[in-house]
Amino acid sequence: MEPSRYCWPKPDSIPERASAREAAGSIIESMSLNFAECDRARLARDPAYDGLFYTGVHTTGIYCRPVCPVRPARSANVSFFPSAAAAETAGFRPCLRCRPETAPFCGAWIGSRATVERALRLIAEEGVLDQEGATVERLAQRLGVGSRQLTRLFARYLHASPSEVARTTRVQRAKRLLDETSLPMTEIAMRAGFGSVRRFNSVFVEIYGRPPTEIRRTRRSAGKAEQTVADVSKKALVSPRARFAPTSQKLPELPLRKWRRRPR
Repeated sequence: MEPSRYCWPKPDSIPERASAREAAGSIIESMSLNFAECDRARLARDPAYDGLFYTGVHTTGIYCRPVCPVRPARSANVSFFPSAAAAETAGFRPCLRCRPETAPFCGAWIGSRATVERALRLIAEEGVLDQEGATVERLAQRLGVGSRQLTRLFARYLHASPSEVARTTRVQRAKRLLDETSLPMTEIAMRAGFGSVRRFNSVFVEIYGRPPTEIRRTRRSAGKAEQTVADVSKKALVSPRARFAPTSQKLPELPLRKWRRRPR
């Protein structure tokens, strides 16, 4: 019997860490950061590093932002990536708690590489690779470079191709619409840049391990649970003095008891 497409990856499908620090070192080198600095920022949840790198946890197969509220994994079980696309290319899924799609754009690692920065802006803001007939060659022509050179720049600084970055951008755009709006799935797919709802569903299953309808349902359930907890907390925070505050309600009159004097 064929396993369900919507199941979470099995333990043997979680990305393995190749040659430990050596594999991570080649990626961190392009970010001008070392492993110790990334790990220190991750453990401290330093917001200054948010968007600068992403952490892939090998025990769960999930990648997170440095500010993720989940309990940090052991340093021996993590790797760092300069982009969300690089983490997804390595086989990691986005975290549903810290939501990598909401991370701020960070160009600090780019320096003087204006070509890569401009390409990222065009992909994220104008959707140049989402349009019908769009190709990496046309994007490269718009930037004034060759397609091979652009691909090499993306591989060097993002560890992902322009097409992979565009796909991740579409998924992140759709994820924000799922969480923040009540738009139907068809409209979300079109606004995010997917050519069809079928492609929209298949990419979400590939990236998140579940269809977009289930992600929205889970998000709404979590929101209702948080609202319930908030309501209960408000009721519990009643001032102690309020319990003894005077009330306008009249107490029932009790019959007076007659006391008789005992004879001495």
